[in-house]
Amino acid sequence: MGNGLSDPTSILSNLLSFQSFHIVFLGLDCAGKTAVLYRLQSNEFVNTVPTKGYNTEKIKVTLGNSKTVTFHLWDVGGQEKLRPLWKSYTRCTDGIVFVVDSVDVERIEEAKTELHKITRISENQDVPVLIVANKQDLRNSLSLSEVEKLLAMGQLSSSTPWHLKPTCAIVGDGLKEGLEKPNDMIIKRRKMLWQQKKKR
Repeated sequence: MGNGLSDPTSILSNLLSFQSFHIVFLGLDCAGKTAVLYRLQSNEFVNTVPTKGYNTEKIKVTLGNSKTVTFHLWDVGGQEKLRPLWKSYTRCTDGIVFVVDSVDVERIEEAKTELHKITRISENQDVPVLIVANKQDLRNSLSLSEVEKLLAMGQLSSSTPWHLKPTCAIVGDGLKEGLEKPNDMIIKRRKMLWQQKKKR
């Protein structure tokens, strides 16, 4: 008789590929979170106003390996009075997309504070984070190395996997490609959690 069960790791990988991933978009107000969301959802630039609550969309994205992945995206308002609510949206999330305005140098320290605060919450300790350096099309935008330094990415917890991606929500540069990395990080995390659960 043949082996009825193949490698459990490959079975898990196949199962994960059919699942929907819950992703939360965070960042300061006017960083471009909603523009990024609707560029991903409709492949068009949508003029937006500051989000007073949240927006949510479900999108299907074909990644580089021709695999279609479903993302349930939550875009949460970034005004100061709404930030205490962020942790409610990140509870049980698969990943965080933190959008940064690459031109707003005056508020980059504020963005750094909020990024480090949300990743230090115990439930978010090992949640993958994609940092989207938005508005890279503008001449006075910070370079990726400047964004990484000013956000003190090296000081994030060693248990927090992260990736920094240059993007432009207006034309869509870097957005769909940017989702490949969190997709990989999420699958890796789910495999790890599944293996830990199996050992118990």
